[in-house]
Amino acid sequence: MQATPIAVIDVGTNTFHLLIAKILPEGGFEEVLRERRFIKLAQDGIHHIGPAPYQRALDTMRDFRQMIDAHEVKSVRAFGTAALRTAGNSAELRHDILQQTDIAIQLISGEEEAAYILKGVRIALPFGDEPRLIMDIGGGSVEFLIANHSEVFWMHSFPIGVAVLYRNFHRSEPISHTEATDLKAYLDEQLAPLRAALAQFPVTDLVGVAGTFDVLENLLDSQPLSPKSSRLSLDRFPELLEAILSAPIERRLHMEGIPRYRADMIVVAMLLIRFVLNLHPFGDLLVSRFDLKEGILAEML
Repeated sequence: MQATPIAVIDVGTNTFHLLIAKILPEGGFEEVLRERRFIKLAQDGIHHIGPAPYQRALDTMRDFRQMIDAHEVKSVRAFGTAALRTAGNSAELRHDILQQTDIAIQLISGEEEAAYILKGVRIALPFGDEPRLIMDIGGGSVEFLIANHSEVFWMHSFPIGVAVLYRNFHRSEPISHTEATDLKAYLDEQLAPLRAALAQFPVTDLVGVAGTFDVLENLLDSQPLSPKSSRLSLDRFPELLEAILSAPIERRLHMEGIPRYRADMIVVAMLLIRFVLNLHPFGDLLVSRFDLKEGILAEML
């Protein structure tokens, strides 16, 4: 009997993701369609969704509905993260999406988001007994977890996503020394619980989840670990960071390996990654191309 496809939608702060997959009889899933739209819900601030991103969200969800119908999907699950948790007009947008597409968006907490991310990462990347730090950089929030193959030792969601950092700290092109210094001081304060957790648990590697880490995978030397994960060499990270920090937006838009839709926020994302790398002597930087969407599918299995 032919498996009926199911759909998962990640309604993120910067990006909306649609994943349509078939559940396999022997376990696991087979990807049917993967679509990504860069919406920038927090373009006018994370506390209110402005008219332009509001319309982009509606248009995209209508497009997703057409794709879902074209693949005869009967089961659809949509999850809203940081921007929809925070924006004052979130309920209005979710109501309009429901009315126009018959897709109900479920809000999840930062901790729930982190738990789904972990499920997805564990599918992509083999875990052993040693705890690893998992880092997922979103537009509105950043999720951190310390976990091994069977246990979660610590998790936290911080409201310091790249859309927030970009709006609050990156005002000059290229970013000024003062702005970068202010950003570092802010992260030093905000991520104090992470520093304490790293001191408490014997973490080996840092696992970066999709997004900016996919960009790093294209820009740095990498070694495949599985079909959906890899190990990155950090030898050229300082050189790459300096090139990105010193480039104005006009140059970043044309830098090889950096998608145009990430050219604005890649600066604060790189500074955030450098800050975390400097917190602890990590053994390796690993990348998982599976995240929240695949974690939700894993739970649906």
